[in-house]
Amino acid sequence: MRAPAPAAGVGAAAAAGPPDPIDVLAAAPGPEAIRELLHAVIDPEIGIDIVELGLLREVEVDGAAARVLFTVTTPACPLSSYIEDEIRACLWGLPGLTEINVELTHDPPWHPEQMSDLAREELGWPS
Repeated sequence: MRAPAPAAGVGAAAAAGPPDPIDVLAAAPGPEAIRELLHAVIDPEIGIDIVELGLLREVEVDGAAARVLFTVTTPACPLSSYIEDEIRACLWGLPGLTEINVELTHDPPWHPEQMSDLAREELGWPS
């Protein structure tokens, strides 16, 4: 069965209907969407996610490649590899991404002032 012809005066885009869900899902998520997803990565020592702790430095998306730059609370943190693996696991398999680069930085060093008010509240620290 053929689709009915578009009504007179209806543009080609409107006549085409909504975008194909496969095309939408194939598009890589943007930096803000990735940042939101990374709330699922919890610092196991503190029990708060890396975004609220202020450990997430940068998120970039270039085509099908995502780059995440993060830090840890101290350069001696034994869990940096764990957090890196969790970031990768969180983003692995996202539609549109074929490359995930996760990088650790200590410059500038993390400071408690980088925590969100929510993280401070959860830890019982003054805002």
